[in-house]
Amino acid sequence: MKFLLEVTMDEGALAEDPTGELQRILRYGGGNLKHYALRPGDGSPIHDSAYQEVGRWSIADQAG
Repeated sequence: MKFLLEVTMDEGALAEDPTGELQRILRYGGGNLKHYALRPGDGSPIHDSAYQEVGRWSIADQAG
């Protein structure tokens, strides 16, 4: 399996403070993973500190 994380960094809060926003996304997003089985097909949108959707994480088959 693969854990995929995609974040758009050229707009909003991520454009203003990319390091701080990525730290926040990884910290809070990582803590939220306990609510998922982490099987292919699992995933969730990612939001910045202004609650704007900026990406998504997902679990994919190795072939995916």
